[in-house]
Amino acid sequence: MAAVFTALGLVLVIEGLALVLAPSRILEVLALLASIGPVGRRRIGLAAVAAGVGVVALVHAFT
Repeated sequence: MAAVFTALGLVLVIEGLALVLAPSRILEVLALLASIGPVGRRRIGLAAVAAGVGVVALVHAFT
């Protein structure tokens, strides 16, 4: 359970850093995402999930 909360905390840190370091860029990215159709957003989400699973698998393989 500690790993879940650690992962959640890291996600919040990374999201927070993006908002602190580049707040105007976030708006540009959101506008870009709004201009992409639902299928494109779904593909981007699927790619993000696949990348995340890959990172987790690599970490578990080498630790």
